[in-house]
Amino acid sequence: MGRGPRGVYVHVPFCLHKCHYCDFYSIAGDGDGGRRDRRGVFVQRLIEEIRASSAFLGPPIETTFFGGGTPTLLPSGLWKILLAALSDHQPRAADHELTVEANPETVDEPLMEALVAGGVNRLSIGAQSFDPRHLKTLERRHDPARVVRSVQIARRGGIANINIDLIFGIPGQTLEQWLEDLQEVLALEPTHLSCYALSYESNTPLTAKLRAGRIKRIDQDLEARMYEVVIDRLAAAGFEHYEISSWARPGRRCRHNLRYWRNDQWWPLGPAAAGHVAGVRWKNVPHLGRYLREGPLPAITDVERLDEDGRIGEELMLRLRLIEGIECGLLQRLLAAGVRGRERGVAIMRHTDAGNLERSSDRLRLTRRGLLVADSVLADLL
Repeated sequence: MGRGPRGVYVHVPFCLHKCHYCDFYSIAGDGDGGRRDRRGVFVQRLIEEIRASSAFLGPPIETTFFGGGTPTLLPSGLWKILLAALSDHQPRAADHELTVEANPETVDEPLMEALVAGGVNRLSIGAQSFDPRHLKTLERRHDPARVVRSVQIARRGGIANINIDLIFGIPGQTLEQWLEDLQEVLALEPTHLSCYALSYESNTPLTAKLRAGRIKRIDQDLEARMYEVVIDRLAAAGFEHYEISSWARPGRRCRHNLRYWRNDQWWPLGPAAAGHVAGVRWKNVPHLGRYLREGPLPAITDVERLDEDGRIGEELMLRLRLIEGIECGLLQRLLAAGVRGRERGVAIMRHTDAGNLERSSDRLRLTRRGLLVADSVLADLL
């Protein structure tokens, strides 16, 4: 295997409520203090998995990311136990980045105290919108004022590195309303922003509403204009656009997510968490009951070892998501090694002629025009 992965993704599956656009594995109402509350049992089981997986990792661990679900639905006492176990069994680099995703409804002072004491130094807050009408469409139940309060609590607690997630292209959303969302979020002075176009994933309530005609997609030209507004507005505010949907203050790029886009290795913990080590991708079985019964390492599914051509396509697709693009030397090596090298070379020329890709002296990257049609460009290279 060589050097073990130095990144860890931890999936916490509990949610207060299942948002209508979300297709991540989560369990609503099973972590709210009710009679089926399994959070304590889950944390103890997760600690068993942490111990068992430590032999496969780094050391030291450079990035850890808690996603979900709603990780901040775990109470502060459980966070203290969990973060102590991580520290004991996964030695951290001095500049370790430890991110926790947070729902604004769940952020309070005791939670923040436990997170900071355990080494958390980055918080990712799911705002999605500051307009109650659009939050209702998404089935997000928080008050927009809770986002402001969450940022204030985090800063007072000692976390300066804060990401805020926003979604655009929500049914019924206007360009003016999207500009208001951007104005609201910039007033909070985050260090990082993730701005996503709303996607309609299969088997979600939102997609069912779309198919039933209960909601209507916004116009594609309007959605493209919303994206261009993000690019321009955040550039003017001093943010670096470094990945299709990611903007950061200088020095504040999400190092864990860069592992994904640079096709690096990371280890998964928790049910439904996905990992990538030594060219193999897999996912822990997405079933909390089974996860709690079995162990210490969980059962896995969706195991995939790409052949060389598949690996090359994946590398091209991931690297070109980054605004910096891919180095020409690496690009030439990838095209020369794959059986579809000539075909991919033709696709690159076609998209370059169309203005979707541009080649400088040392890199190939998406143009601004290409960013608007990135899915189709990357699909041609995958």
